[in-house]
Amino acid sequence: MAARFCHSFPTAVGISTARLAPMLTAVECFQLGYTGHSFSPPRQRRWVSSPGLLSGSMLVSGRTSFCCGAVTMIGQSEFAGEVLGSDRPVLVEFVAEWCGPCRLITPVIEWASQEYSGRLKIVKIDHDANPQLIEEYKVYGLPTLILFKNGQEVPVSRREGAITKIKLKEYLESLLGSTTVA
Repeated sequence: MAARFCHSFPTAVGISTARLAPMLTAVECFQLGYTGHSFSPPRQRRWVSSPGLLSGSMLVSGRTSFCCGAVTMIGQSEFAGEVLGSDRPVLVEFVAEWCGPCRLITPVIEWASQEYSGRLKIVKIDHDANPQLIEEYKVYGLPTLILFKNGQEVPVSRREGAITKIKLKEYLESLLGSTTVA
C-alpha cells in the first residue's frame, strides 16, 4: 500500500502527540525554512509546541512525520500498478533520506503535484529501499526525475539533480506537450 511522502525529524523527549495539530503544506515548509532532517533542537521544540502549526502529524517510532501534499512514496511492489499501469503520465522522483538536493527540491515537487494534479501523477521512490528499481532504471544520481506514459519511460525525460520551480515548469510543459514513448 502506498504511503504519502512525509518528512520526519526526531522528536524531543516527552512531547505529547496531543499537542500536534494540522500538517504543514509544502509552502509552509518552505516559508518556515524547513529543508529536511537537520533541525536544531530549540527550533524543533518550538514547532512541536506551537498549537495549530502542525496538523494531522503523527508520532511514529520516535519521529514526528508530516505530509506535504499529494506526492506518494511508493516501493517496488506498488511500482507496476502506480506507474506502469497508470492512465495518466507519472513523474517518478528517485530520492534518498540522506540526499540534500532531494530535500531541497521537495517544495518544488509538491508545488508541481498541486499545479498539475489533473494532468500528472507524481510519486517518489526511496533509493535505499528499492535497489532493484534503481538498477533497472539506471539511477546514478539523486534526485532523478523520470516521466512515464503508457507504462514506458518517455525518451529524454530523465533529469538528475536539483531543479528550480521555473525549470521544473519548463521541463514538465515540454514533456506533457509531447509525451511520446520510444
